[in-house]
Amino acid sequence: MRRLYIILVLILQIKFAAGQDSLTVNGRINDENGTALPGASVSVRGTQSGGISGQDGKYEISGLMAGNIQLNFSFVGYESVNVKARLSSDTTINVVLKPAPVMTDEVIVNATRAGENTPLAYTNVAREELKKANIGQDIPFLLSLTPSLVETSEAGTGIGYTGMRIRGTDANRINVTIDEIPLNDPESQTVFWVDLPDIASSVGNIQIQRGVGTSSNGSGAFGATVSLQTLNPGNDPFAEAGTSYGSFNTLKNTVSAGTGFLADKIALQLRYSDIKSDGYVDRTGSDHRSAFISGVYRNGRSRLKANIILGEEHTGIGWWGVPSDSLKTNRTYNPAGQYTDGNGQIQYYNNESDNYKQDHYQLIYNFRAGANLIMNAALHYTKGKGYYEEYREDQPLADYNLSPFLSGNQLITETDLIRRKWLDNDFYGLVYSLNYKKGRTGVTAGGGVNSYLGDHFGTVIWMRNAGNTEKDYQWYFNNSVKNELSVYGKLNYDLSEKTKLFGDIQYRHLYYRMAGIEDDLLDISQKHNFSFFNPKAGFFYNITPDQDAWISFAIANREPTREDFKEAAGDASATPKPERLYDTELGYKLRSGNNSFSVNLYGMYYKNQLVPTGQLSNVGYTIMTNVDKSFRMGIEAIASLRLADFLDLNSALTLSRNKILDFTEYYTDYNTTDWSSQYLSRRLGVVDIAYSPSVIWSGDLAAKAGIFDFHLIAKYVGKQYFDNTMSSARSIDPYFVTNLRLDIQPGIRNLKGLELQLLVNNLLNAEYENNAYGGNWYEDGIERTWSYFFPQAGINYMFRVAFSF
Repeated sequence: MRRLYIILVLILQIKFAAGQDSLTVNGRINDENGTALPGASVSVRGTQSGGISGQDGKYEISGLMAGNIQLNFSFVGYESVNVKARLSSDTTINVVLKPAPVMTDEVIVNATRAGENTPLAYTNVAREELKKANIGQDIPFLLSLTPSLVETSEAGTGIGYTGMRIRGTDANRINVTIDEIPLNDPESQTVFWVDLPDIASSVGNIQIQRGVGTSSNGSGAFGATVSLQTLNPGNDPFAEAGTSYGSFNTLKNTVSAGTGFLADKIALQLRYSDIKSDGYVDRTGSDHRSAFISGVYRNGRSRLKANIILGEEHTGIGWWGVPSDSLKTNRTYNPAGQYTDGNGQIQYYNNESDNYKQDHYQLIYNFRAGANLIMNAALHYTKGKGYYEEYREDQPLADYNLSPFLSGNQLITETDLIRRKWLDNDFYGLVYSLNYKKGRTGVTAGGGVNSYLGDHFGTVIWMRNAGNTEKDYQWYFNNSVKNELSVYGKLNYDLSEKTKLFGDIQYRHLYYRMAGIEDDLLDISQKHNFSFFNPKAGFFYNITPDQDAWISFAIANREPTREDFKEAAGDASATPKPERLYDTELGYKLRSGNNSFSVNLYGMYYKNQLVPTGQLSNVGYTIMTNVDKSFRMGIEAIASLRLADFLDLNSALTLSRNKILDFTEYYTDYNTTDWSSQYLSRRLGVVDIAYSPSVIWSGDLAAKAGIFDFHLIAKYVGKQYFDNTMSSARSIDPYFVTNLRLDIQPGIRNLKGLELQLLVNNLLNAEYENNAYGGNWYEDGIERTWSYFFPQAGINYMFRVAFSF
């Protein structure tokens, strides 16, 4: 029923958007010499309407409603112009753009982002949207309303360890950059948002590309790309302070300030945040601090920007999840740190925690070599160091490379202990790009050279029976080196005023070495070299000023993660192969005044996709295994509708099929008579890919009344399996969640701005889980299941107040 309702809403939106009476604005965009500026952007503030000037500098925007509008005209290397007009009939507005006297934000070209006419499926999230949504939760939850995205939270509140999947694509397959600098950890290929507390407060905008996307820096995009751009200083000085407080003792304090540009050349801004929360699940509390410091120097032709991003997190371990048999009786139960004391009583270790510091240092240089050429380069260095601490009962000494010893007359072979697993890493490199634009042709060339050094080791800081073992005894150590060289070239060419050609070629070369002993005392030493060629091409066609269509095809390759290699160590036949993805995208967009509708069809076909099958290496470890053929196919529909002057509706729907074509499961069957076992397999044929719901829908009904903005936000996620056997015992139930947000902006004398916000999450108090993991085994031929879930909080609230001066 919910699925039928969602589809009906979208159909009504399409009919409404296509049926509006409309007016047209047209004109010509020239420079001071009267020369046409082809490719200049025109947008109508507060709407989805806009366009690009043709070869003769002419533009046209139709589907506008009568009333006051504001047009923004921009072109690389020129000052932007805003024009206000009142429409009562079709109107002509001609504009002259002047060369920019200094390197401004509009001049900076994003080499790895999709542009207005790029034939890709993407969503831009503006600063204003991020700021209003950023009451306390992490980036995955702030992007919740973007198409095909499912967010997850271990603590159940959106604070602490959070993650996201896009089109079912795991976090380690999503390429993430900040100011075009790689953010993904090179070994796990994942971004841990907990290491970047409140980064949203320092982000100016975000672009999410679905599918392979354009060539980017860092880990290969294998289903989605997320590009963050940090805030650029404004011309005027400012100071802001904000506090959020809510359920589970959640408290977030943020202060920020900026000098504005001094002498039109130098600007400095900074932000500090402190976030604390108890979490919904027991002992998953967060205690985070972060800072962002940015300085800019600019002159007529260049800009130098330095960023320092500091992050420190202390988080209660919640990654074990809640056992399935506890969901109905104790949804907040957390087994992490549980032990039995000398009196037989269950206790919990009070420092079962994850502790990590991650600091980023970035130096970004932009130089305008002429009216048509811009050069960009960035040096970056990331330092990360931290550990997670665990209490472990009855640990065999042999597992820690220790020998049994006598204590009195008793032979000690096992003991309780507290251990820390450390990661100490350095990541540094250079990324660069050249952007050339003249006439019908736009060319970008770029790439990067990056190096990663990582030490993994474990120490025992306490033992109940220590014998002669020293404190901080180190029982394993291994290190890794991963070097990457990448180059890419992109072409945008106007075949005509209506037809645009896009081409993109990337080459990546990787060297990866692991050496040493892992925590299970297995030698994981190995070396790998990879070379990948990733081509992309597409066409963009402007059917009318209000309608666009596009088609693209791309090939992407991706190397396995550290975990994939580690689990297969010692068995050469189990070493995972690289994955390959063939991605086809077909899109259409319709604009009509304040309304818009777009639809994107996608087909993503995989060769050697890595999935869990239950297969074991010859040394007994569960490994990720390549499956020969699998695919994701779907349709994404996005609609933005002005229902009335005070009422807007924005929604996104994804319907998909996600299949492995010939899946074989491997499992162990135990004979309960003597507990002997057999290692068996069964062919299941076509199955759903794990963590890939076939339906995802989100909607935001926004109403404005004076200083009040109301947002009724809803999201539906269909059934997901968390293994590839399509067993209902190992699935996440569908869920429908509704949130309410109230934004108030009263005008106060002597204050630049005052913002009050109330967010009520899970308004209908739904009981749901958005993530889980588990597996199966057999006893006497009968299948058994083990599973852990991540329950989300019931109805809860956050309140925010912020001042700006």
